[in-house]
Amino acid sequence: MAFLIVAAVVLGLVAGSYARAFAAGFGADPGDHRREAADALRAAAATVPLPRPPYLVEGATAAAAGLVAWRVPGGWVLAAWFCAVAAGAALAVIDVRTWRLPDAVTLPAYPVVLALLAPSGRFLTALACGCVLGALYAVLWFIRPTGLGLGDVKLAGLVGLLTGAVGVQAAVVAGIGGYVLGAVYAVGLLLTGRGTRTSEFPFGPFMLAGALAGVLLPVQG
Repeated sequence: MAFLIVAAVVLGLVAGSYARAFAAGFGADPGDHRREAADALRAAAATVPLPRPPYLVEGATAAAAGLVAWRVPGGWVLAAWFCAVAAGAALAVIDVRTWRLPDAVTLPAYPVVLALLAPSGRFLTALACGCVLGALYAVLWFIRPTGLGLGDVKLAGLVGLLTGAVGVQAAVVAGIGGYVLGAVYAVGLLLTGRGTRTSEFPFGPFMLAGALAGVLLPVQG
């Protein structure tokens, strides 16, 4: 187990370097979506996978990979989560920079995650949780489209799939955790005078943090 965690942390540092370079290719105004994604892939392929100051993306990705290696059941489920850590790092950076969760990242992640979870023995539970969490976010988006984006809805389905593969309790914690963490951040903005009660902020990173909370807090079994 110790070797797996150390290996995951090292790979997380490398994945974080690539995620940072890939995310830099996305802007607030995408224009041609296909060209934007192709340019981002070329930038990532050309990068040297070494951490760079301020090391935030690489460090966060390494920490997430280590935590996943520690808590997520092995085999296919763990493989799906490792792929999700790399994609999630890129999504978090893009969302913070541009307030977008681009389809070029979220949509291809679905077939990858589904294919990896299919032989895991947890596929049906994961699929059910993905559908439920995605549907809940879709309803929330329909009720208040200014509070959530469609990118958040698409990400919610992935979060449900991944946490559902760990357990229903993990999916519930992930669904609630994203909103709790977002609320804490909003309160922090109010207390520090950096925002108001109507201030908006990128929600994707909090959804991803909630997914990690989903596998860290429950007792796995």
